[in-house]
Amino acid sequence: MRLRTGSDVLELKQNHAVAVWFKAVRFHYVPPSFLPAILCSVMAWSSGYRPDILGFILVVAGVTINHFGLNMLDDVCDYMHAVDTCGSPDRNPYTGGSGVLTDGLLAPRQVAAGAAFCFFVTACIGVYLSLTHGWPVLALGLFGVFCSVFYTLPPIKFGYRGLGELALLVNFGPVIGLGAYYVQAATFDLQPLLMSAILGMMMWSMIVINEIPDYEEDKQGGKWNLVARHGRRTGIFLYAAGLAAAYLLLLGSVLSRSATPLALVGFASVPLAINSVIILKGNYLDRKKMSPANLAMIKVHLLTGLALIAAYAVL
Repeated sequence: MRLRTGSDVLELKQNHAVAVWFKAVRFHYVPPSFLPAILCSVMAWSSGYRPDILGFILVVAGVTINHFGLNMLDDVCDYMHAVDTCGSPDRNPYTGGSGVLTDGLLAPRQVAAGAAFCFFVTACIGVYLSLTHGWPVLALGLFGVFCSVFYTLPPIKFGYRGLGELALLVNFGPVIGLGAYYVQAATFDLQPLLMSAILGMMMWSMIVINEIPDYEEDKQGGKWNLVARHGRRTGIFLYAAGLAAAYLLLLGSVLSRSATPLALVGFASVPLAINSVIILKGNYLDRKKMSPANLAMIKVHLLTGLALIAAYAVL
Protein backbone atom coordinates (compact mmCIF):
# COMPACT_ATOMS: atom_id res chain seq x y z
CA MET A 1 0.00 0.00 0.00
CA ARG A 2 1.39 3.41 -1.00
CA LEU A 3 1.57 5.95 1.79
CA ARG A 4 0.09 9.35 1.11
CA THR A 5 2.63 12.12 0.77
CA GLY A 6 2.14 15.73 1.76
CA SER A 7 1.35 16.62 -1.85
CA ASP A 8 -1.29 13.87 -2.00
CA VAL A 9 -3.01 15.24 1.09
CA LEU A 10 -2.86 18.78 -0.31
CA GLU A 11 -4.39 17.63 -3.58
CA LEU A 12 -7.21 15.85 -1.74
CA LYS A 13 -7.94 19.01 0.27
CA GLN A 14 -7.92 21.13 -2.89
CA ASN A 15 -10.25 18.72 -4.68
CA HIS A 16 -12.55 18.75 -1.66
CA ALA A 17 -12.58 22.56 -1.64
CA VAL A 18 -13.45 22.71 -5.33
CA ALA A 19 -16.28 20.21 -4.81
CA VAL A 20 -17.66 22.21 -1.87
CA TRP A 21 -17.68 25.50 -3.76
CA PHE A 22 -19.19 23.80 -6.82
CA LYS A 23 -21.96 22.60 -4.51
CA ALA A 24 -22.33 26.09 -3.06
CA VAL A 25 -23.04 27.73 -6.43
CA ARG A 26 -25.64 25.04 -7.31
CA PHE A 27 -24.56 24.85 -10.93
CA HIS A 28 -27.49 22.61 -11.92
CA TYR A 29 -29.70 25.70 -11.48
CA VAL A 30 -27.43 28.07 -13.43
CA PRO A 31 -28.36 27.21 -17.08
CA PRO A 32 -31.45 29.49 -16.84
CA SER A 33 -28.91 32.34 -16.81
CA PHE A 34 -26.71 31.51 -19.77
CA LEU A 35 -29.26 29.74 -22.02
CA PRO A 36 -31.29 32.91 -22.79
CA ALA A 37 -28.01 34.79 -23.30
CA ILE A 38 -26.78 32.21 -25.81
CA LEU A 39 -30.18 31.94 -27.49
CA CYS A 40 -30.63 35.66 -28.08
CA SER A 41 -27.02 36.09 -29.22
CA VAL A 42 -27.56 33.33 -31.80
CA MET A 43 -30.80 35.01 -32.82
CA ALA A 44 -28.93 38.24 -33.54
CA TRP A 45 -26.38 36.38 -35.65
CA SER A 46 -29.13 34.56 -37.56
CA SER A 47 -30.63 37.97 -38.36
CA GLY A 48 -27.40 39.02 -40.07
CA TYR A 49 -25.63 40.96 -37.33
CA ARG A 50 -21.88 40.47 -37.16
CA PRO A 51 -20.85 38.31 -34.17
CA ASP A 52 -19.15 40.15 -31.33
CA ILE A 53 -17.37 37.17 -29.82
CA LEU A 54 -15.78 39.06 -26.92
CA GLY A 55 -19.11 40.63 -26.06
CA PHE A 56 -20.77 37.22 -26.23
CA ILE A 57 -18.21 35.62 -23.92
CA LEU A 58 -18.47 38.47 -21.42
CA VAL A 59 -22.26 38.40 -21.39
CA VAL A 60 -22.40 34.64 -20.81
CA ALA A 61 -19.68 34.86 -18.15
CA GLY A 62 -21.35 37.84 -16.48
CA VAL A 63 -24.82 36.31 -16.15
CA THR A 64 -23.36 32.98 -15.03
CA ILE A 65 -21.16 34.52 -12.33
CA ASN A 66 -24.03 36.74 -11.23
CA HIS A 67 -26.18 33.64 -10.78
CA PHE A 68 -23.43 32.07 -8.66
CA GLY A 69 -23.61 35.14 -6.43
CA LEU A 70 -27.40 35.02 -6.28
CA ASN A 71 -27.43 31.36 -5.25
CA MET A 72 -24.81 31.86 -2.53
CA LEU A 73 -26.41 35.02 -1.12
CA ASP A 74 -29.79 33.27 -1.11
CA ASP A 75 -28.19 30.41 0.83
CA VAL A 76 -26.78 32.76 3.47
CA CYS A 77 -29.99 34.75 3.94
CA ASP A 78 -32.18 31.64 4.15
CA TYR A 79 -29.74 30.09 6.62
CA MET A 80 -29.75 33.21 8.81
CA HIS A 81 -33.56 33.25 8.76
CA ALA A 82 -33.63 29.53 9.69
CA VAL A 83 -35.41 28.73 6.42
CA ASP A 84 -32.73 26.18 5.50
CA THR A 85 -32.13 23.71 8.32
CA CYS A 86 -30.03 20.58 8.82
CA GLY A 87 -30.66 17.79 6.38
CA SER A 88 -33.18 15.06 7.14
CA PRO A 89 -33.76 11.57 5.70
CA ASP A 90 -36.69 12.84 3.59
CA ARG A 91 -34.82 15.83 2.18
CA ASN A 92 -35.44 16.73 -1.44
CA PRO A 93 -31.96 17.04 -3.04
CA TYR A 94 -33.12 19.81 -5.39
CA THR A 95 -34.50 22.21 -2.77
CA GLY A 96 -33.62 23.68 0.61
CA GLY A 97 -30.41 25.39 -0.43
CA SER A 98 -27.05 23.92 -1.37
CA GLY A 99 -26.44 22.29 2.01
CA VAL A 100 -22.93 23.70 2.47
CA LEU A 101 -24.07 25.81 5.43
CA THR A 102 -26.46 23.37 7.07
CA ASP A 103 -23.88 20.58 6.75
CA GLY A 104 -21.10 22.79 8.15
CA LEU A 105 -18.95 22.58 5.02
CA LEU A 106 -18.56 26.38 4.86
CA ALA A 107 -19.22 29.24 7.24
CA PRO A 108 -21.81 31.92 6.40
CA ARG A 109 -19.08 34.58 6.15
CA GLN A 110 -17.22 32.48 3.58
CA VAL A 111 -20.31 32.02 1.40
CA ALA A 112 -21.20 35.71 1.78
CA ALA A 113 -17.67 36.65 0.72
CA GLY A 114 -17.99 34.34 -2.28
CA ALA A 115 -21.25 36.00 -3.26
CA ALA A 116 -19.73 39.48 -2.89
CA PHE A 117 -16.80 38.48 -5.10
CA CYS A 118 -19.17 37.18 -7.78
CA PHE A 119 -21.18 40.40 -7.76
CA PHE A 120 -17.95 42.42 -7.97
CA VAL A 121 -16.81 40.47 -11.04
CA THR A 122 -20.27 40.85 -12.58
CA ALA A 123 -20.14 44.61 -11.98
CA CYS A 124 -16.73 44.88 -13.66
CA ILE A 125 -18.01 43.02 -16.72
CA GLY A 126 -21.13 45.18 -16.75
CA VAL A 127 -19.14 48.42 -16.62
CA TYR A 128 -16.97 47.31 -19.53
CA LEU A 129 -19.95 46.26 -21.65
CA SER A 130 -21.76 49.49 -20.81
CA LEU A 131 -18.78 51.58 -21.91
CA THR A 132 -18.35 49.63 -25.14
CA HIS A 133 -22.00 49.01 -26.05
CA GLY A 134 -24.05 51.80 -24.52
CA TRP A 135 -26.41 52.77 -21.73
CA PRO A 136 -29.13 50.13 -22.45
CA VAL A 137 -26.65 47.48 -21.32
CA LEU A 138 -26.01 49.48 -18.15
CA ALA A 139 -29.73 49.87 -17.43
CA LEU A 140 -30.51 46.18 -17.90
CA GLY A 141 -27.39 45.16 -15.97
CA LEU A 142 -28.17 47.40 -13.00
CA PHE A 143 -31.73 46.10 -12.85
CA GLY A 144 -30.54 42.49 -12.98
CA VAL A 145 -27.87 42.87 -10.30
CA PHE A 146 -30.25 44.84 -8.07
CA CYS A 147 -32.81 42.03 -8.26
CA SER A 148 -30.13 39.40 -7.60
CA VAL A 149 -28.74 41.16 -4.53
CA PHE A 150 -32.07 42.07 -2.97
CA TYR A 151 -33.87 38.84 -3.80
CA THR A 152 -33.30 37.70 -0.21
CA LEU A 153 -31.12 40.48 1.27
CA PRO A 154 -32.77 42.86 3.79
CA PRO A 155 -34.37 45.29 3.89
CA ILE A 156 -36.04 44.66 0.52
CA LYS A 157 -35.81 40.84 0.25
CA PHE A 158 -38.70 40.70 -2.22
CA GLY A 159 -38.30 36.93 -2.48
CA TYR A 160 -39.80 36.87 1.02
CA ARG A 161 -42.73 39.09 -0.02
CA GLY A 162 -44.31 37.13 -2.86
CA LEU A 163 -42.52 38.99 -5.65
CA GLY A 164 -39.56 36.71 -6.21
CA GLU A 165 -41.21 34.49 -8.80
CA LEU A 166 -42.18 37.41 -11.03
CA ALA A 167 -38.76 39.03 -10.68
CA LEU A 168 -37.00 35.83 -11.72
CA LEU A 169 -39.36 35.39 -14.68
CA VAL A 170 -38.46 38.86 -15.93
CA ASN A 171 -34.73 38.66 -15.19
CA PHE A 172 -34.07 35.14 -16.41
CA GLY A 173 -36.04 35.83 -19.55
CA PRO A 174 -36.33 39.26 -21.19
CA VAL A 175 -33.68 41.09 -19.15
CA ILE A 176 -30.88 38.63 -19.93
CA GLY A 177 -32.19 37.88 -23.43
CA LEU A 178 -32.61 41.47 -24.56
CA GLY A 179 -29.30 42.47 -22.99
CA ALA A 180 -27.46 39.72 -24.86
CA TYR A 181 -29.24 40.60 -28.10
CA TYR A 182 -28.40 44.29 -27.72
CA VAL A 183 -24.71 43.56 -27.25
CA GLN A 184 -24.72 41.81 -30.62
CA ALA A 185 -27.19 43.97 -32.56
CA ALA A 186 -27.13 47.41 -30.85
CA THR A 187 -30.94 47.36 -31.01
CA PHE A 188 -33.94 45.55 -29.56
CA ASP A 189 -36.45 43.34 -31.35
CA LEU A 190 -39.73 41.54 -30.64
CA GLN A 191 -38.44 38.06 -31.50
CA PRO A 192 -35.77 37.82 -28.77
CA LEU A 193 -38.27 39.29 -26.30
CA LEU A 194 -40.74 36.50 -27.03
CA MET A 195 -38.24 33.65 -27.10
CA SER A 196 -36.52 34.74 -23.90
CA ALA A 197 -39.91 35.19 -22.20
CA ILE A 198 -40.58 31.48 -22.88
CA LEU A 199 -37.51 30.57 -20.85
CA GLY A 200 -38.48 33.13 -18.22
CA MET A 201 -41.87 31.48 -17.77
CA MET A 202 -40.17 28.14 -17.38
CA MET A 203 -37.94 29.72 -14.74
CA TRP A 204 -41.14 30.78 -12.96
CA SER A 205 -42.28 27.14 -12.93
CA MET A 206 -38.86 25.99 -11.72
CA ILE A 207 -38.99 28.36 -8.76
CA VAL A 208 -42.57 27.44 -7.88
CA ILE A 209 -41.98 23.67 -7.89
CA ASN A 210 -38.88 24.18 -5.73
CA GLU A 211 -40.96 26.08 -3.17
CA ILE A 212 -43.44 23.24 -2.68
CA PRO A 213 -41.12 20.88 -0.70
CA ASP A 214 -39.98 23.83 1.45
CA TYR A 215 -43.53 24.94 2.29
CA GLU A 216 -43.36 24.41 6.06
CA GLU A 217 -39.82 25.77 6.49
CA ASP A 218 -40.56 28.85 4.40
CA LYS A 219 -43.66 29.66 6.47
CA GLN A 220 -41.80 29.20 9.74
CA GLY A 221 -38.91 31.36 8.51
CA GLY A 222 -41.16 34.14 7.22
CA LYS A 223 -40.34 33.53 3.56
CA TRP A 224 -43.75 34.36 2.18
CA ASN A 225 -43.33 33.32 -1.42
CA LEU A 226 -46.39 32.40 -3.48
CA VAL A 227 -46.53 28.78 -2.29
CA ALA A 228 -46.09 29.73 1.38
CA ARG A 229 -48.85 32.33 0.98
CA HIS A 230 -51.37 30.30 -0.98
CA GLY A 231 -50.57 26.64 -0.26
CA ARG A 232 -49.09 23.68 -2.06
CA ARG A 233 -52.17 22.83 -4.12
CA THR A 234 -52.16 26.35 -5.51
CA GLY A 235 -48.46 25.84 -6.16
CA ILE A 236 -49.29 22.90 -8.43
CA PHE A 237 -51.63 25.14 -10.43
CA LEU A 238 -49.06 27.93 -10.66
CA TYR A 239 -46.41 25.46 -11.77
CA ALA A 240 -48.56 23.96 -14.52
CA ALA A 241 -49.80 27.41 -15.56
CA GLY A 242 -46.24 28.63 -16.06
CA LEU A 243 -45.44 25.68 -18.30
CA ALA A 244 -48.67 26.05 -20.26
CA ALA A 245 -48.05 29.76 -20.76
CA ALA A 246 -44.54 29.07 -22.05
CA TYR A 247 -45.72 26.56 -24.65
CA LEU A 248 -48.68 28.72 -25.68
CA LEU A 249 -46.35 31.67 -26.18
CA LEU A 250 -44.09 29.50 -28.32
CA LEU A 251 -47.01 28.34 -30.44
CA GLY A 252 -48.47 31.83 -30.72
CA SER A 253 -45.12 33.30 -31.72
CA VAL A 254 -44.77 30.81 -34.57
CA LEU A 255 -48.38 31.12 -35.75
CA SER A 256 -48.11 34.94 -35.78
CA ARG A 257 -44.83 34.66 -37.69
CA SER A 258 -43.00 36.38 -34.85
CA ALA A 259 -40.66 33.38 -34.63
CA THR A 260 -39.24 30.89 -37.08
CA PRO A 261 -41.32 27.72 -37.59
CA LEU A 262 -38.20 25.78 -36.60
CA ALA A 263 -38.77 27.05 -33.05
CA LEU A 264 -41.52 24.43 -32.74
CA VAL A 265 -38.70 22.02 -31.90
CA GLY A 266 -39.01 23.54 -28.43
CA PHE A 267 -42.08 21.32 -27.95
CA ALA A 268 -39.69 18.37 -27.62
CA SER A 269 -39.74 19.01 -23.86
CA VAL A 270 -43.54 18.63 -23.55
CA PRO A 271 -43.47 14.91 -22.51
CA LEU A 272 -41.04 15.74 -19.71
CA ALA A 273 -43.21 18.66 -18.62
CA ILE A 274 -46.38 16.54 -18.53
CA ASN A 275 -44.58 13.82 -16.58
CA SER A 276 -43.35 16.35 -14.04
CA VAL A 277 -46.91 17.59 -13.44
CA ILE A 278 -48.16 14.03 -12.98
CA ILE A 279 -45.40 13.23 -10.46
CA LEU A 280 -46.00 16.49 -8.62
CA LYS A 281 -49.77 16.00 -8.32
CA GLY A 282 -49.30 12.52 -6.90
CA ASN A 283 -46.48 13.31 -4.48
CA TYR A 284 -46.62 17.01 -3.55
CA LEU A 285 -46.95 16.17 0.15
CA ASP A 286 -43.85 13.96 0.09
CA ARG A 287 -40.79 16.08 -0.61
CA LYS A 288 -38.52 13.15 -1.39
CA LYS A 289 -40.93 11.33 -3.70
CA MET A 290 -41.60 14.50 -5.67
CA SER A 291 -37.89 15.09 -6.33
CA PRO A 292 -38.08 13.45 -9.80
CA ALA A 293 -40.50 16.23 -10.74
CA ASN A 294 -37.93 18.86 -9.69
CA LEU A 295 -35.30 17.12 -11.79
CA ALA A 296 -37.69 16.87 -14.72
CA MET A 297 -38.27 20.64 -14.58
CA ILE A 298 -34.52 21.25 -14.77
CA LYS A 299 -34.45 19.04 -17.86
CA VAL A 300 -37.50 20.77 -19.39
CA HIS A 301 -35.81 24.16 -19.23
CA LEU A 302 -32.50 22.80 -20.48
CA LEU A 303 -34.02 20.87 -23.39
CA THR A 304 -36.25 23.77 -24.44
CA GLY A 305 -33.36 26.23 -24.35
CA LEU A 306 -31.04 23.98 -26.33
CA ALA A 307 -33.77 23.21 -28.86
CA LEU A 308 -34.48 26.90 -29.48
CA ILE A 309 -30.76 27.64 -29.81
CA ALA A 310 -30.45 24.86 -32.38
CA ALA A 311 -33.48 26.19 -34.29
CA TYR A 312 -31.89 29.62 -34.76
CA ALA A 313 -28.38 28.30 -35.26
CA VAL A 314 -29.40 26.54 -38.47
CA LEU A 315 -31.07 29.60 -40.03
